[in-house]
Amino acid sequence: MGEGKERDLVIVGGGPAGMVAGLLFTRAGLPVTVLEKHGDFLRDFRGDTVHPSTLRIFHELGLLDRLLQRPHDKVPAIGARIGDRHYEIADLGFADPRWAFVAMMPQWEFLDFVASEARRYPHFRLVMNAEATGLLHEGERVSGVRYRHVGEERSIAARLVIASDGRRSVLRGEAGLKVEDLGAPMDVFWFRVPKARTAENETIGVFAPGRIIALIDRGDYWQCAFVFAKGEAEKVRARGIAAFRAEVAERAPMLAGDIDAIATFDDVKLLAVSLDRLETWHRPGLLVIGDAAHAMSPVGGIGINVAVQDAVAAANVLAGPMARGEDPDPLLRKVEKRRLSAVRLTQAAQKAVQQRIIAPLLAMGDAPVRPPLAIRLLDRFPRLRRIPGRMIGFGYRPEHVRSPVGPRHSRESGNPATVPPSRE
Repeated sequence: MGEGKERDLVIVGGGPAGMVAGLLFTRAGLPVTVLEKHGDFLRDFRGDTVHPSTLRIFHELGLLDRLLQRPHDKVPAIGARIGDRHYEIADLGFADPRWAFVAMMPQWEFLDFVASEARRYPHFRLVMNAEATGLLHEGERVSGVRYRHVGEERSIAARLVIASDGRRSVLRGEAGLKVEDLGAPMDVFWFRVPKARTAENETIGVFAPGRIIALIDRGDYWQCAFVFAKGEAEKVRARGIAAFRAEVAERAPMLAGDIDAIATFDDVKLLAVSLDRLETWHRPGLLVIGDAAHAMSPVGGIGINVAVQDAVAAANVLAGPMARGEDPDPLLRKVEKRRLSAVRLTQAAQKAVQQRIIAPLLAMGDAPVRPPLAIRLLDRFPRLRRIPGRMIGFGYRPEHVRSPVGPRHSRESGNPATVPPSRE
């Protein structure tokens, strides 16, 4: 079954890239439909770090104060525990105080906020339980999306389709876009352990013989990432849950008192880490952004923020021309070109950390861990911590929001939104 009128833009995937793109394009006056395959945003163990680059974007949209009314903790510096000592690694204090921190915000809160702001515009639609199954074509051009909604097969036509449906993207595969695999030496088990709430956020990384454990302070629980060599998930599981709990408690003693909260391996979720990117991000009628265009490693926790930068770049390049009725196809390469260098540099930095720090540490077995020289220098010289702080906080070539100029937008108005939000 098809839907009636063609939409200017259909976005597949209601994650950070898709929802932010939906908000930005709809504020340009474009009818936008976002298709999200789940019935809500409530899923555990998704990226929950909103970095300064993203916070600044919401400031530029006039939405930062409202965003920060959602539950969050502030992390102004990042450290690691190696052996029995704490090391300071990254400092975000150099930035504007309004965004000189990582906001630890549940991703469902972030996505719900963006959705609520986008719904203020009458030409925005978010369709939940809508799983994309394929593309529509007119000749060689993508002309829309096929999807399944509440068990019914549907389709929707669009001037442009943006695929932001994650690292297992259905649409990029159907479009025949090739993926370059850059390799990743590790996988991750995610799990929760209860904790007492503290006045300051205590997020930290623990480097222990043969293991890395990231402890993300979520107030009354730790969100834990147990990093191990790629392909060893079954080996870890085969030792049994008691052995797993004992190893976690030994490596991260602050978890020992509540480690029994991990009752079985049903409480432990596997993330198969990948680091890859598309060779080409587009074809006529289709643009791919976010994890669908480039899967990022967990290193630095920057995946959400790189995806948001993609959405901003896409809107900056495309929204104004599309609002004026122009063909978006000649501009798709411009979006890819703008973002590709930043993605390449970011992934190169992640790969260097994987190869030079993570892989050797995971291969150490029970040998004592000696902090790498870089970490010792960062801990000793506080000003050096601005370098990783800037990379984690802003990355390469951070984007700024531009107000698109279309037939319903006035440069003189001073209003960043091209169409007033509805009062509903």
